[in-house]
Amino acid sequence: MRPVPVVDDRDTGPFWSAALNGSIAICVCNQCGEALHLPKAYCHHCGSWDINWRQVAGKGKLYSWTVVRLQVHPAFPVPYAIVVVDLDEAPGVRLLGYLDGDPHLTAGQPMQAYMENIADVTLPNWKPN
Repeated sequence: MRPVPVVDDRDTGPFWSAALNGSIAICVCNQCGEALHLPKAYCHHCGSWDINWRQVAGKGKLYSWTVVRLQVHPAFPVPYAIVVVDLDEAPGVRLLGYLDGDPHLTAGQPMQAYMENIADVTLPNWKPN
């Protein structure tokens, strides 16, 4: 069984609720418009407590990746790639993903989000587009 995140956290719960409904949402400041990632109850740019969650399209560019070849957890057989995706609609907001095997990847490659159900949790994941 793969480990799953806590989905009812005060700061990140809306991200997981959006994923359960099949979308990706990011935390944004209503005052200055900055994306707040990692999500917080207040804006670390302007200090406002007026924040909201905004749905994004789930498209991005591959920012970085690594291929794991030494198994560190029984739920993750090797090889596999951990990818870091920079969101198109919120540059600088980067989300992680997991790909089986040793895929051919290149920096800047277009990536598309999809939802993966693990136990009772829906996880956003990424695949080359």
